[in-house]
Amino acid sequence: MENRLAQHIVIPCYQTDASQLLKPASFMDLAQEMANRHADILGFGYEDLSRTRTLWVLSRMHIKFIRHPRWKEETDLVTWHKGPSMMFYLRDFRMTDKDGNPLVEATTSWLVINIDTRRIVRDALSENDGACKDNAIEQPCGKVQMPKGVQPEHVCDHVVSYSDIDVNGHTNNAMYIVWAMDAVGYDTVSSKPVKEIRINFNHETRPGDVVSISKVRTEEGENVRYLVEGMAGDRQAFCADILF
Repeated sequence: MENRLAQHIVIPCYQTDASQLLKPASFMDLAQEMANRHADILGFGYEDLSRTRTLWVLSRMHIKFIRHPRWKEETDLVTWHKGPSMMFYLRDFRMTDKDGNPLVEATTSWLVINIDTRRIVRDALSENDGACKDNAIEQPCGKVQMPKGVQPEHVCDHVVSYSDIDVNGHTNNAMYIVWAMDAVGYDTVSSKPVKEIRINFNHETRPGDVVSISKVRTEEGENVRYLVEGMAGDRQAFCADILF
């Protein structure tokens, strides 16, 4: 477990849905907290970066659900920092059951940005700052885009509010997954477990911003795929690819 952080988690009821399964956004909440804690241990956490007027921003995430953890199930969540890749810093996660069988695997791509200019800061960390090169998912999450030549269905306009906001004063990344799952619709999300989510976080949103949410549905054999996009004015706030 060198250069890794592990936590034993018993899945609580408030992180599950009506089927008693861990919600995708709840997994993301757990992952974000683990990432923050591990970055603190490695010396490049929130307070460390704030001294140079920089902060971490999650840019992309790919989650695979091998089996959804259930309410009261004992699990272990492990995370590790993989080092730089182009402009990003990569971090992976793996959740297992009490017997060590994989439940959820994820890879994330992070940016370091300047608080004042909102521009990317390159070479903020050295190549070997606590890096572990193992992979939960081998390939980093790529770009997610709405399909061309298809008119998306407008679902709703969401006004960014108190419950959406994180410690940095903008929408917490897990909330974009909440919005995307709500946009898919209850009949689908309550009857079909999510197999994979790929999501890009492209532009921050803040209290009072209006995010126009649209979706496109496609069928792939027994699977159903939704592309969900959130636009804040003329800027894409997020784009998610959800496979059921």
